[in-house]
Amino acid sequence: MRLNKYLATNFGVSRREADELIASGKVLVNGKVATIGRQLDEGDAVSVAGRQIQLQSLRYLMLNKPRGYVCSRKSQGDVPTIYALLPAKYQQLKSVGRLDKDSSGLILLTNDGDFAFQMTHPKFVKTKVYHVKLDRELAPLHQQMIAEFGVELSDGRSKLGLMRLTEENRQEWEVTMSEGRNRQIRRTFEALGYKVVDLERKIFGPYLLGDLATGQYIEIDKK
Repeated sequence: MRLNKYLATNFGVSRREADELIASGKVLVNGKVATIGRQLDEGDAVSVAGRQIQLQSLRYLMLNKPRGYVCSRKSQGDVPTIYALLPAKYQQLKSVGRLDKDSSGLILLTNDGDFAFQMTHPKFVKTKVYHVKLDRELAPLHQQMIAEFGVELSDGRSKLGLMRLTEENRQEWEVTMSEGRNRQIRRTFEALGYKVVDLERKIFGPYLLGDLATGQYIEIDKK
């Protein structure tokens, strides 16, 4: 195994970030400063900043995040983190992207940095699908603006796929997007005078939330 993959697996970072760690001179193999591109042999001892590293198995987890939880490791005041929902053996996994405190649904966690990078970097174009409820019915003109022309936000134009969840209801929508800008869905509707009162992620790339109950999690295979 290449050293950068070994480090990426253990720290949940990308291989590029692992190479940066190696270049810093903090990584030793058998007591000697490692170089980028180093291959590891069975029995090699790896340490980072003086701490011995043991290879961990790759893990992939799907969580149905409830509202009222943040995806960071540290709580924000009295607001709990998603790690409060997980047992000790999953505490070292990192979330793949985030959902804000008031959003719910599908969150992936892993210690595979390459996987996290491929799921979140814009060049890989991962489709995400959400169920969104607005504070009032969406006007047909605003639907057309969002879906066909896009809405201008402070960080660029936002264009979302929109489909009504039921034919007669213009307040609840299925929203499809491939970008991952901060609070993009909420900000898009807010720019037109609407408030998102409920937002749940149902699909992230090849992963579907399905009937996983709120607050529950399952180990999944990498796709």
